[in-house]
Amino acid sequence: MTILETSALTRRFGDLTAADGVNLAVAAGEVFGLLGPNGAGKTTVIKMLTTLLPPTAGTATVAGFDIRHHPARVRASIGYVPQLVSVDGALTGYENLLFFAKLYGVSRTVRAGRIEEALDFAGLAEAAGRKVRGYSGGMVRRLELGMALLHRPRVLFLDEPTVGLDPVARQAVWRQVRRLTQDFGMTVFLTTHFMDEADVLCDRLAIMNKGRVAALGSPEELKRSVQRAEATLDQVFAHYSGHPLETEHEGNYRDISQSRRNLARLG
Repeated sequence: MTILETSALTRRFGDLTAADGVNLAVAAGEVFGLLGPNGAGKTTVIKMLTTLLPPTAGTATVAGFDIRHHPARVRASIGYVPQLVSVDGALTGYENLLFFAKLYGVSRTVRAGRIEEALDFAGLAEAAGRKVRGYSGGMVRRLELGMALLHRPRVLFLDEPTVGLDPVARQAVWRQVRRLTQDFGMTVFLTTHFMDEADVLCDRLAIMNKGRVAALGSPEELKRSVQRAEATLDQVFAHYSGHPLETEHEGNYRDISQSRRNLARLG
């Protein structure tokens, strides 16, 4: 069953076309990756799909609702973890979860259980009473993913889920993402600059370049498409985008916040 679909989805900013006739179809329960160099249009697409940015042309449906005509229904059906840090460093982990539970309209009868479940899912039960400003980058991201459990979204959007994290923290996030689909039945739509991440996590992915979808398929299908013996996803990315890849390093709350702000400015 298709849970997310776009048809000629387009967004222009003056003379710049950031997303140019994007056509995608995402099946329920899959992890779908949207790749591309900075400025390719990935974040613009996510902002349209999450109703943060209206399209200039084209259409899209998320969880069966049109992003133009039923934006409130779309927002009620999704979760969104942006590039920028979405938690408050001055609050504890528990207080952040409580705030978001109220914001999402989680009823009092299930709120405590959902928060406890989110803390357990994130592996942060023992750190729940600590201020988030003292968390590492990996702990911050795990907390943000735990928030996705609070209102049970059908589709979860992750914009650069492991930016700023070291390899160990990244793998912890990968396990969480897989649990969201396998244990909770969510569909995950993510962007990433890390090809190993896309290879491990994504059932299918699209590579964007200059606002358009340049390639679409499973990681294995895309590797075969470049017609090179034992091609890697890094080589696939370079083939379709013509751009080098980037790397990040693990940091604390302040470091990861700055990393995400820098990446957001680059698009």
